[in-house]
Amino acid sequence: MSASTVRPGLVLFALAMGGFAIGTTEFAVMSLLPYFAPGLGIDEPTAGHVISAYALGVVVGAPVIAVLAAKLSRRTLLIALMGLFAVANTASALVPSYEWMLVFRFLSGLPHGAYFGVAALVATSLVPHNKRAQAVSRVMLGLTIATIIGVPLANAIGQLVGWRWGFALVGVLGLLTVTLLVLYAPKDRPVPGASPLRELSALAQRQVWLTLGIGAIGFGGMFCVYTYLASTMLEVTGVAPATVPLALAVFGVGMTVGTLVGGWAADRALMPSVGGILLWSAASLLLFTFTVGNVWALMVAVFMIGCGGALGSALQTRLMDVAKDAQTLAAALNHSAFNFANALGPWLGGLAIAAGHGWASTGWVGAGLALGGFAIWVVAIMDDKQRETLEPQACS
Repeated sequence: MSASTVRPGLVLFALAMGGFAIGTTEFAVMSLLPYFAPGLGIDEPTAGHVISAYALGVVVGAPVIAVLAAKLSRRTLLIALMGLFAVANTASALVPSYEWMLVFRFLSGLPHGAYFGVAALVATSLVPHNKRAQAVSRVMLGLTIATIIGVPLANAIGQLVGWRWGFALVGVLGLLTVTLLVLYAPKDRPVPGASPLRELSALAQRQVWLTLGIGAIGFGGMFCVYTYLASTMLEVTGVAPATVPLALAVFGVGMTVGTLVGGWAADRALMPSVGGILLWSAASLLLFTFTVGNVWALMVAVFMIGCGGALGSALQTRLMDVAKDAQTLAAALNHSAFNFANALGPWLGGLAIAAGHGWASTGWVGAGLALGGFAIWVVAIMDDKQRETLEPQACS
């Protein structure tokens, strides 16, 4: 598809479909935890390591793929990444043991960060500069809609016919995305001057590391609660299993609303929006701890926690501002940071539960992580102001 025939709406739809597939596998695994744990002969805290294996795959895959594939066209890279994603998730449905599940969840995570990073760059290339965050949010919308439709569907399938079919569903979604990308992704050439060395230059930027730190710590709170949400509802709230998919859908509605509103706000006041989202998340996670005994109050808290997903597109846009020429690596590292949070949150939450503090303790742990991200945001703001003060002096 030549530049003159590119249809932005179809391109964004194809990119968002990849986000839908990734969002389904990332969040559905958490909701299927009570079902695949006994299926693999392990307890639920141990099953949490399967989630961490996927997250670590993202952490490793995003920078490695972004650097090694620097000279590939974005279209070619997107198609290859989704092909690997489809194969690894299909294999996850067929694993014979816990150890093999760890291997294939790690492999499933490898394309995640690089896909979202490159997809964000393609999306922003289709719109004016002042609408970048909204373009990124359209891609991320696939992920948030997955939490409304894909995750509850995978959870329901897991309950009705077995957890393996939930992973098989994701494999099909991955193949569908490959097809859409072949049809609609704009044909392009590798970025002039692109090289692994130039991509690595992103690591020399202090603001890149601070932005990544905000996501790595601040997003951990949401994952901390979400990972154990199904178990908390079954063990503490006392709901029927059929109610769990409804709560997952409510979370997804919150993420969708947050992503849309957050993208709009970030295009107008980027860093203030990031700080506001982190404080919102901390308050929502604290509210969670006081609502676990009442299913209706819990649903409100879950919706509010989901709104904190707005952090994703805001930080993605921030990285575009601070990464200079190393756009691909910085964009991909954003999802490494989020999946570091995806590993950190469940791990710390599992420690709190195992220590006897109860299922609701994940809210306290999560709020602490959100406030930790806010502390790094404060450092980033101070660093920005310091640089603005020093630059005029250096020019004089």
